Amino acid sequence: MPPTESLGISETDLIATGAVCTAREIAQQPRMLERTHALVSAIHARLQAFVAPVTGNPRARVILTGAGTSAYIGQCLAPLLDRSLAARVDAVPTTDIVSAPRLYLDADQPLLLVSFGRSGNSPESIAAMELAESLVADVRHLVVTCNPAGALCSAPVATAITLQLPEETHDASFAMTSSFSCMMYATLAALGEAGTMDGRIGAIAEATRRAISDAHAPLGELAACGYDRVAYLGSGVLQGLAREAALKLGELTNGTVATCFDSPLGFRHGPKTFITARTLVMVFVSNDPLTRRYDHDLIDELRRDGRAARVIEVTAQPRQAVDPDTIAVPGMAGAADVDLLWPFVVVAQLYAFEASRALGLSPDNPNTQGLVNRVVQGVRLYAPTA
Repeated sequence: MPPTESLGISETDLIATGAVCTAREIAQQPRMLERTHALVSAIHARLQAFVAPVTGNPRARVILTGAGTSAYIGQCLAPLLDRSLAARVDAVPTTDIVSAPRLYLDADQPLLLVSFGRSGNSPESIAAMELAESLVADVRHLVVTCNPAGALCSAPVATAITLQLPEETHDASFAMTSSFSCMMYATLAALGEAGTMDGRIGAIAEATRRAISDAHAPLGELAACGYDRVAYLGSGVLQGLAREAALKLGELTNGTVATCFDSPLGFRHGPKTFITARTLVMVFVSNDPLTRRYDHDLIDELRRDGRAARVIEVTAQPRQAVDPDTIAVPGMAGAADVDLLWPFVVVAQLYAFEASRALGLSPDNPNTQGLVNRVVQGVRLYAPTA
């Protein structure tokens, strides 16, 4: 029997307002994360054997690539993976590789190109793989995708392996939600040592589940206030998350709400002028003791300034037991920042979902004019010059 509700909202209401796919895909993330963990664990040895010649080589390079939300997976993970793998790790969007390939691809440096694709049909994704094949002497491809029928899975490359995620993660809605979270988790699990995530997946999935159930109502109340600007801030791996949060809100509100992202320290250096009396600031607070002090300093400064409408801290270590300007994620006080990515991202997704509904838009298809599409269109590709 199909579910009668998602996110506590009746399916009838969700279907009538064009929100059913987005709601289901946000709600399914804890379960999909657990399934993704099981999937990667089952083939981890094969994945490691494939990537090890590059990831274990200090003279080699790993590029995490995708477009839009898929690119931000790499921006979240690259700082951490660069510290844990012998190879250099960078996040480079496919859109950058395609437009300036020789700036990012070194012919003589062994390369693992990790390509993310919800549909696997973005033209830049295929082009980036083909450019790597033609310009790099020693290249391997790890394709992380949600669609087994996507073009990424059959790209004409010599050495590749595909990490195919559960079909439910092939989000049907316009904006990526469960595809983002599960491709990000799969990559972290695949490139880490065997068993690295075994003791963490339970806490991550449960915290994500609790964030959905506990934060949805207060986020809906925030969205109903109609803020016309939102700034998302985060440090380290959480800065990539802030960028994804800004995109998600822009997408689901069809550009009606202006967004920006930065780090808390970087925000003072000019971007702080973005704030008006109708601006919401949401800060993803680090669990690292040093980083968290900088996060708190900026939050406190913004609240003293009194210019922003609200300053919300999203945190696993709330400073007060009850605070209307704190969204607390339970059970993660001792977690590494990378493990906070999943419960924190659903906070951003839920706010964007409710902001879209508050504007009378359809979250499943907020841009009815067709100016943007679920799979990008209108891209002309050119061969690189000699």
